[in-house]
Amino acid sequence: MAQKNASYKAKDIQVLEGLEAVRRRPGMYVGGTDVKALHHLVYEVVDNAIDEALAGFCDEINIIIHENESISVQDNGRGIPVDIHAQTGMSALEVVMTKLHAGGKFGGSGYKVSGGLHGVGVSAVNALSEWCEVEVKRNGKIYLQRYERGIPQADIKTIGKTNTKETGTTVTFKYDTSIFVGDFGYKFSTLVHRFREMAFVTRGVKIRIVDERTAKEMNFYFEGGISSFVRYMNRNRRGLHKVVYVEKTIDNISVEAAIQYTDAFTESIYAFANTINTIDGGTHLTGLRAAFTRVINDYARKNKILKDKDKNFTGDDTREGLTAIVSIKHPDPQFESQTKVKLMNPEVQTHAQKIVGEAFSTFLEETPAAARAIVQKCLTSARARSAARKARDLVIRKSALESLTLPGKLADCSERDSSKTELYIVEGDSAGGSAKQGRDRHFQAILPLRGKILNTERARLDKILANKEVRALISALGTGIGDGFDVSGLRYGRVIIMTDADVDGSHIRTLLLTFFFRYMQPLIDEGHLYVAQPPLYLITHKRKSEYVYTEDEKEDFVKGIPKGDKVGLQRYKGLGEMNPTQLWETTMDPEHRTLLLVTIEDAAEADRTFDMLMGAAVPPRKRFIQTHARDVRNLDV
Repeated sequence: MAQKNASYKAKDIQVLEGLEAVRRRPGMYVGGTDVKALHHLVYEVVDNAIDEALAGFCDEINIIIHENESISVQDNGRGIPVDIHAQTGMSALEVVMTKLHAGGKFGGSGYKVSGGLHGVGVSAVNALSEWCEVEVKRNGKIYLQRYERGIPQADIKTIGKTNTKETGTTVTFKYDTSIFVGDFGYKFSTLVHRFREMAFVTRGVKIRIVDERTAKEMNFYFEGGISSFVRYMNRNRRGLHKVVYVEKTIDNISVEAAIQYTDAFTESIYAFANTINTIDGGTHLTGLRAAFTRVINDYARKNKILKDKDKNFTGDDTREGLTAIVSIKHPDPQFESQTKVKLMNPEVQTHAQKIVGEAFSTFLEETPAAARAIVQKCLTSARARSAARKARDLVIRKSALESLTLPGKLADCSERDSSKTELYIVEGDSAGGSAKQGRDRHFQAILPLRGKILNTERARLDKILANKEVRALISALGTGIGDGFDVSGLRYGRVIIMTDADVDGSHIRTLLLTFFFRYMQPLIDEGHLYVAQPPLYLITHKRKSEYVYTEDEKEDFVKGIPKGDKVGLQRYKGLGEMNPTQLWETTMDPEHRTLLLVTIEDAAEADRTFDMLMGAAVPPRKRFIQTHARDVRNLDV
């Protein structure tokens, strides 16, 4: 019950000065305080450098990860102005770094197109950094200012001279460990994926990333822009035609698209707004998709491929096997939030649909062989989708009818609150038996899989739904599949893949991850999918027993044992080798287990990787195996 006499007076109203609001509520500005938000700090600074490139003043960007986990972002743009800002009486640099909603992107002459429009990005990074130093080359001089937790430590000082033609900005910052609390740091691979995309959509700009911690370096430069991006995505697929490219500007809004159909069974479409990957799509993506559906249906009707009695192709039919990139440049983009994951401008949908539709229609008319191949793929997709729909409806009906018992091999839990429950997907009846005996029946359910599920990368949905193991999985989860997927029906808050720590176990895990990525991706996006980490060894020394989970842990443990002492070493090749108590203690007990949350850091790269590892093309998979053969451990040979 509320306290009637609780104080609420003028003194209770807080005014947060400067950047304190960012430090108090970092989630509002960078999306949280986790490892994803940590990388977002880098993206915000690089976005500013990209804005200089879009304005035509920058063609080289360097990102350096230093050994102390600080980051430098260097560009050869105009350099942030350092002269006095009339309104505030401070230098323009200090205004940009310390004031929210300050910048040159609010309609002035500084930028026509920009990714960062709220004037929040770099000041938020400064606020969330233990320290930050900005070096500016401008007017033949080198300027420097240092900040600590967003507060300037001194006025701007001149630290040297340079060639008048040499300009640019270098921002170096170290994230604040009191805000980003956790055992994590910058991932080189995550940054590489992001900046590769940026280089694709910012044609003619060289982006270099260096990791001084490991001496790794990557350089990106693509003259072909998003056309190169599509070819990169499809390098392991068979294209049905050459990449179709279009670029046009309407009302100062530039729409750029690259398109290619392949022999794949899934779509790979990615959308960018002012070089920012809008992972939740938006109006530019809606316009692109609508264009394909309309143009292909019009072409099929005009050429009598679809008869009067035939239904139109659905959007899913027209996008099967499609790889497309749409990139728009807008002087005033409206994003859903500061993290810029979804574009909201309604006019963009109209422009994207018109520009892409006209270009694609012309392509179909001018290349009848490619047009026939595309429409034939749509016809095959429509038939398969009809069969899949019937199969899916059957699975759903059976799920509803069997809701009391569910699949026969599922050992369900008693808890009905899905936020408290977990489903373990285990490999084989042997491991399933141990898991069923060792689990906590109140909240843990067990679904054993017999053998390996179908490789969903190489099959259409109708064939996938004919697979007994897949149907059991769909039935157990309660979400449906594909375009009928509904995460609200999920019966378990955690879906945990628990396979053997051997080659077969890894293969089954990859097959399951492929299925979830292609047909149940919201499970991953919303943080429901996990991978269990069973131990590799049980080490016994004297009367002490220790489970270890990696080869390195084993080596460290053995090193600590005096020479001559007897050591017992048991290698667990399969979960079935553990008794129920051991399986509970090591892999299922919430107090002691290790679960890896499955996330998608870069959807485009994940798409390409699954296609390479699980697709039909053998050479790229062979190259991957040969490249990484030296890193393989625990082969059962």
